[in-house]
Amino acid sequence: MALLLGFLLLLGLCEDTMSEEPSSSRYHPGGLEFQLPPTSYQTSDSYDPGPTGFFFQIVRLFVQIVQPNGFPEDILRKIIQKKFDLSKEYDKPENVVLTLKIIYYEIGIIVCAALGLLFVVLMPLVGFFFCLCRCCNKCGGEMHQRQKRSGPFLKKYYTISLLVICVFISIGIIYGFAANQYMRTRVEETRKLSDSNFNDLKTLLNVVPGQIDYILDQFTHPKEKAFDDLDNINALVGDSIYERLKPKVLPVLKDIKDLAKDMKTNRDTLVQVNTVLTDMKHSSAYLRTSLRDVKTSMEQTLTDPQCSLPAVAPTCNSIRKSLSVLDDSANFDHLPSLDGHITQLDGLLQTDLSSLVQKANESLSNIPEEVQNQTRDFITEFKKTLNSIQSDVKNISTKIPIQKTLSSFVHYINNSEDYILHYLPTMEECDSYRWLVCLVVCCLLTLILTFYLLGLLCGTLGYDQNATPTRRGCVSNTGGLLLMVGVGFSFFFSWMVMTIVVLTFVAGGNMEKLVCEPYRNKKLFQVLDTPYLLNEDWKYYLSGLVLNKPDVNLTFEQVYSDCKENKGLYATLKLDHIYNVSEQLNITKHTGDINSNLENMNIRIEDIELLDKTGMKTLMDLRSSGIDDIDYAAYLNATERSPTRVNLISFANDIRRKANQLPSGHLKTSLKSHVDTLINIHQNQVVPLQNSMSTLNKQMKRLHYRTSGLKVRVSTTIFFLNSTQDFLTSQLSEIVVEESKQFGSKIISYFEWYLQWVEMTITQQFAACKPAATAMDSAVNVFLCSYIIDPLNLFWFGMGKATILLLPAVIFAVKLAKYFRRMYSEDVYEDDPENKVQSKPRVQTVPMVQTVPMKNMRHANSRSRAEQGTQTI
Repeated sequence: MALLLGFLLLLGLCEDTMSEEPSSSRYHPGGLEFQLPPTSYQTSDSYDPGPTGFFFQIVRLFVQIVQPNGFPEDILRKIIQKKFDLSKEYDKPENVVLTLKIIYYEIGIIVCAALGLLFVVLMPLVGFFFCLCRCCNKCGGEMHQRQKRSGPFLKKYYTISLLVICVFISIGIIYGFAANQYMRTRVEETRKLSDSNFNDLKTLLNVVPGQIDYILDQFTHPKEKAFDDLDNINALVGDSIYERLKPKVLPVLKDIKDLAKDMKTNRDTLVQVNTVLTDMKHSSAYLRTSLRDVKTSMEQTLTDPQCSLPAVAPTCNSIRKSLSVLDDSANFDHLPSLDGHITQLDGLLQTDLSSLVQKANESLSNIPEEVQNQTRDFITEFKKTLNSIQSDVKNISTKIPIQKTLSSFVHYINNSEDYILHYLPTMEECDSYRWLVCLVVCCLLTLILTFYLLGLLCGTLGYDQNATPTRRGCVSNTGGLLLMVGVGFSFFFSWMVMTIVVLTFVAGGNMEKLVCEPYRNKKLFQVLDTPYLLNEDWKYYLSGLVLNKPDVNLTFEQVYSDCKENKGLYATLKLDHIYNVSEQLNITKHTGDINSNLENMNIRIEDIELLDKTGMKTLMDLRSSGIDDIDYAAYLNATERSPTRVNLISFANDIRRKANQLPSGHLKTSLKSHVDTLINIHQNQVVPLQNSMSTLNKQMKRLHYRTSGLKVRVSTTIFFLNSTQDFLTSQLSEIVVEESKQFGSKIISYFEWYLQWVEMTITQQFAACKPAATAMDSAVNVFLCSYIIDPLNLFWFGMGKATILLLPAVIFAVKLAKYFRRMYSEDVYEDDPENKVQSKPRVQTVPMVQTVPMKNMRHANSRSRAEQGTQTI
């Protein structure tokens, strides 16, 4: 329970920072991120045996072939239930069945071990009887070699076979040397592995107080974020209110401002039009008078007696008839004056609508400043509240008995470390003895292999195919003797090596199948997680041990896997069944205080009057001003016609042409004078009048365009003005309240986000237990399996292979020695050249060797049995 309390230290925070109301805000504040600093550990979470791992895999494959049965979960469960004691009531049927299951499971190892023991028993016996047999000149002990046609082939066959066997034996010996040295090197690294794991566990315990302080210190970030928002409340609240009102209010104010601007423009246009119209009336009256005077004067000139002459009369009559076009010039007296409309607009312009609109805009723009002024005292008090909360949070760490709780864990780890360090020298000393024994075993096999190889080397290099068996050289004879020495050593030492191989095979093979392999595939955890296995009263042993709630599904496999993924102990050990952080870390009571303080943030915006009564009356009067009812068609039609019925320039040119047809005299001179008068009238009166008419026409068109639909436009503006004013009257206070609440929710969200991070950190990251899983892996997978079992299995695999191969090596060495050693007697044959028949065999001593052809052979008697019996090995 002490370990459990240690990982619940931070939960004391909940006592001072929890509230009953769940939070509804899921706002993720930007720029506010929390992250628990990562912790670095010394021990690697994985182990790589290097190139040797390939050979370990080969041995595991061999063990899998020998022992193909799966992990005996049911058998192990029953053994654990019987508390590993099968001696009591062993004759009961269930115990007999269990024993048979164990035997069936171990059948592969049992068979191999039995064969090994058979080798141990038979090898010295066979060697003993083999020696006796050779002493009796049997089993190849007779120092006589019979000549055969297949002799050279057999020698090569035996040589190559023995050489191949020696190569395989050397591979096994290399496995043994490598495994022996590998285990010794790794055992020497055990101290370093142990120190790194204990340092990691201590680091885990030492980092817990720092993590608590770090989590508590992170309260500063949401507090400072809240301070920044409070200092910018004019922008966050005031601008928000302004932005919500702007789409409704500004279009209406813009329409009113445009109306005021158009009204002033229209008044100026009317004044200009009225002035031009007055000038046009005077100009047109003067033009009519001038044309009338010209017409009268020309009629009097045509009364000249010269016009009675037959040659002149037609011209005079033509001119007289054309004078009628000078009548009916432009007359604008029918167009009414615009003084009344101008006077009406002058009265409307007495009210400055633009200034009223500007005043309404200033009222809107002053909302942020008004918000800041009204909340100045609130912000000061609210900051004091947050500073008080921060002081309370920082004092939490002083109320948690962290040092007292952690000291028990540190004490336990220190005791474990002292225990391991105390027995580690003993283990290293024992490993030194083991290393020495294994080295001796490898050296014995190496010695035997050396004899075989030297025998092959000497025998092959010293062999002379022309030499008879009794005449073989010293080197070849030495090779044969070395082979026989190797055979003798094989019989003498192989059973000892096999004994060690059998013992290590049984131990290493079972450890691989019953511990290492099920640990890697987690089946060992599944057995331990069997309900009611380790404790008959607890369904789940680990939950009963840690949580005191055996019904909670807390398993060894799940805890190991979660720790392997570096999850926090809260989620790994399912501590929510003791203290549910999710239920508690919703919103703090201080957040409740924050809520109450924010509710006291009473912001009141005075009603905004978009347009006063005078301005409203002005708009109504503008709607009824009648400017849009002016008879614009009359003005446009009057100004679009020509001021005269005929172009005076053309008319004057026509008169001049006709006058030129007249004979010289007073008549001609007078008519030319009238032509000059008409041209002068056109230039000084008609052209200016035409310009005035064009100006009036353009201004009336623009005025007509601006005033077209004026009543509808003003009515629409008044409607939206009233609607917007009603909106401000009824909704402004609600908008202020909504923005105030949203601001308060934003402030609270900082602290809620902080508490959500605290919850996530406690449940997933706080006191991450990866060092515990790494320590477990280091103890079982690394130290036991990789440092001990894998090289041990490789050792017996190599030694066993080399030892087994000694059997065929002995056979081939004995066979091959006959071809290398110097014999005491040999087959001698004599040839009868005359009769071509074999003579009777005779005794041939070693010094008197006679070589004869192989055809027509006769067997020679060997030495006496008594003489040769003493020459065996």
